[in-house]
Amino acid sequence: MAIKFKAQAKRNPQDITLPEKYYASAIADGEVDLDVLSEQIAYECTVTESDCYAVLLSLERNIIRSLDQGRIVKLGRLGNFQVSVSSEGRDTPEEVNAGLITKARVLFRPGRRLRSLLTDLTYKKAS
Repeated sequence: MAIKFKAQAKRNPQDITLPEKYYASAIADGEVDLDVLSEQIAYECTVTESDCYAVLLSLERNIIRSLDQGRIVKLGRLGNFQVSVSSEGRDTPEEVNAGLITKARVLFRPGRRLRSLLTDLTYKKAS
């Protein structure tokens, strides 16, 4: 299987007067939700689909709760989740406050097996 991509025009954010350049952009080829994951997991082990679904929902709730408390969530070989923030800059540490935060996001740092997936990918240009 190959990751599909398309050419996408983008401007240079440092100089928007420059002409656009085209960059490869990955195209999603469907999606997998908790229902599908629960079914797949149940097929591969002795746990029922409804039990798998319940565990995945509980995992989601507990990840959110832990991130909300400022914790790093370590999921073993899968990887780690952590909250990160961006803010406006100031000249001294004393000037930095919560009002300067412009964006928050959840970072995911994949484990070794997920990272190795990226080195073994093949690509196919979408038609």
